[in-house]
Amino acid sequence: MTKRDAPQRAQKAHRIALLFNANKVYDREIITGVGHYLLSTRIGWDVFLEEDFRCRLGGIERFDGDGIIADFDDPAVCEALSDCPLPVVAVGSSYEDASDYPADVPYIATDNTKLVSLAYTHLIGAGLTNFALYSLPLSQNNRWSHQRELAFARLRAADGRAPEAIDAEIYRGLSTSAPTWNQAIDQLTQWLHALPKPVGIIAVTDARARHLLQACLIAGIPVPEDVAIIGIDNDPLARTLTRIPLSSVAQGTEEMGRTAAHVLHQMLRGARFPGRRILVPPVGINVLESTKHRPVASPYVARARHFIRQYACRGIRTEQVADYVGVSRSSLEEHFRRELQCTIHQEILRQKLDAAKALLAKGDTSSADVAIRCGFTSLQYMYAVFRRELGCTPREFQDRAKMAVQ
Repeated sequence: MTKRDAPQRAQKAHRIALLFNANKVYDREIITGVGHYLLSTRIGWDVFLEEDFRCRLGGIERFDGDGIIADFDDPAVCEALSDCPLPVVAVGSSYEDASDYPADVPYIATDNTKLVSLAYTHLIGAGLTNFALYSLPLSQNNRWSHQRELAFARLRAADGRAPEAIDAEIYRGLSTSAPTWNQAIDQLTQWLHALPKPVGIIAVTDARARHLLQACLIAGIPVPEDVAIIGIDNDPLARTLTRIPLSSVAQGTEEMGRTAAHVLHQMLRGARFPGRRILVPPVGINVLESTKHRPVASPYVARARHFIRQYACRGIRTEQVADYVGVSRSSLEEHFRRELQCTIHQEILRQKLDAAKALLAKGDTSSADVAIRCGFTSLQYMYAVFRRELGCTPREFQDRAKMAVQ
């Protein structure tokens, strides 16, 4: 090789295989992210992708290329590339157990915990207090959906739900296909009817969210009045095929693709990142009609109100609310003033007052017992709150409620 030939050899385009099923929106957007990286950096890669966009592994060991970016959510892909001599960048789900990640390749992961947490916080912000998750049957190909179940279970446990209650809130159902369609709908409808209403349900994909919506429509369950639904993927096709527009969490898939391409680019220049893991958070939520139950703009206020709804009558204080939300008291107070035009203490007091009014209206509980059950420090304090906020005593409120019923 002459010196004249050397620059031409150095400028030869790298041949890169993308092992994804580009018929799925998740894979397609990752590929789009790879493409954006190539355009922004002007790297000359020759990209191989099956012409019908499906991932076929037959003969991949004979691929005469320079590198591979692959979907490691597919166990067959992991197996096929286990002894690959080429630089490989894995893309897939995040895992709670570090041993579930491949040890010898860099791994770009969608952050399942943040995906589910974002959806959960959104439903809380819609004013909901009951929650559930619609998942997929357990299988090696659906390992990522189980990770989303675990993330949901952690959130519910943090809010005080017992393990057996959380189990009832998670439903896997059947894999949908033409032969099992009616059976799947019937079983899903039974689960929906058994849930307390109103309820916010997180579906692990937009396809599952669409299935939920169809079951609700068939069963005559109002959406979002009784069941608010949010999916994950922000798939335009799912929105096109539904009569009620579906809210969805947008994954950071394009960022995953850009990051994977950047890592492979570095590897082709000699860098090595064995076992390196990069978690990519979601982009945000596309809020549509399926969750417009009672929206609140600030996630801090939403989470605070969720905590206050549960524990106001247990005598919680402002500091405990701020600790739960994870921000300073002053910052949370500012969010409350901006969003609700009140303080955290006033919101706690409002919840107590509403609970007291509901008990008094029933007519079978004494004022002293109401004060204790609703978290007032004394009967005298509850009387003072009633006079200030309602212009009457608790006994007078109870008498008015009785007369209204007669």
